[in-house]
Amino acid sequence: MTVTAARLDPDALRRRELASFLRSRRERLHPDDVGLATFGRRRTPGLRREEVAQLAGVGVTWYTWLEQGRDINVSVQVLEALARTLRFDRHERAHLLALAGAGAGGSTATHRTVPDGVLAVLAQLGSAPAVVMNARRDLLAYNDAYERIFPVLAQLPVEERNILWLVFTHPVWRSSMPDWETAVPRLVAQFRGAMAEHVAEPAWKDLLKRLLDASPEFAALWERHEVLGPETGCKRFLHAQFGLLRLDFTHLWLDQRIGTRMTVYTPADEATRASLTLLAAAPVDSAARADVAELVHR
Repeated sequence: MTVTAARLDPDALRRRELASFLRSRRERLHPDDVGLATFGRRRTPGLRREEVAQLAGVGVTWYTWLEQGRDINVSVQVLEALARTLRFDRHERAHLLALAGAGAGGSTATHRTVPDGVLAVLAQLGSAPAVVMNARRDLLAYNDAYERIFPVLAQLPVEERNILWLVFTHPVWRSSMPDWETAVPRLVAQFRGAMAEHVAEPAWKDLLKRLLDASPEFAALWERHEVLGPETGCKRFLHAQFGLLRLDFTHLWLDQRIGTRMTVYTPADEATRASLTLLAAAPVDSAARADVAELVHR
C-alpha cells in the first residue's frame, strides 16, 4: 500500500524532510573539502554515504537509514557530529536539530489575530513603515506608511497577503525590489528554516504547495535546501513616485516561539527620510490604486 504525503504523520514528514536535507548537503561537498583522497572517476556528486558515516563516527547502515527517512533514534551528539562533518553553518545546524526533533521545542500555533495594543503601536509610528508578520510571512497587520509603499495590498484578499506569495507571483511587488536576485534566495532559505518546526501543519503545507505550483523560480530555490534564520539589515525598495528608498529594518518580537514579530523600517539616509515625510503627507490616489490592481491581476 502506497502512503501519500498528505497521509504521512508529522514525524514521518519531518524524517522525510531531514533525509532530503542531509542528501542535499552531502552531495554539495567534494572529498577534497573534508581532506579525503580520491582515486579515479566518481559516479555520484559529493561525498558517499560511507564517507560521511566514517567522518562522523557512525555506522554506515545507521546513516543510510537516516537518509532513507526511517524511524530511528538520533542523539544530539550524533547530530552535532554530522553537522561538523557536513560543514553546516549555524542556520543549517539549527535546521538539522529541528528536523530531527532535537530543537528547542515550544508551541507551533500560528495566530492571525493581532492584539489591539499592537495595532495602536503601529498607528503611532507615523511615517515609519511597519508590518506584523508570523513565521510563515503572512502579513497580519500594517500601518498606513507601509501601505503607501505597497499600495497593491489594498487590492488583495487576505489569503494573498503573504510576502513569499507576493514576491513570486505579483509583478508590482517584484518590480519594487531592485535587489530581487540576491534578496529572494535568502527569503526562501529563511522560509525553509522556519518550516522545520511546522512541516506537518496544513497551513504551511498548503502555502508550500501553492508556491511550488505557481513559481518555477521558487521551486528551483526550494530544491537548494538552503536555510537561514531571521536577519536585520537594510533593504532597498523602488517606489513608483518617490524612486529608490533605502530602509533599515528591525524585528520586534511579539512571540519569538511562534515567530510573530513587528518589523519596523527606518530611513537609512536623508533622501529616504525626506521621501517618507512627503509620502506620508501625500493623498492616497484611488486611480493609482486601480492601475496597480489591474496590473497585479493580469
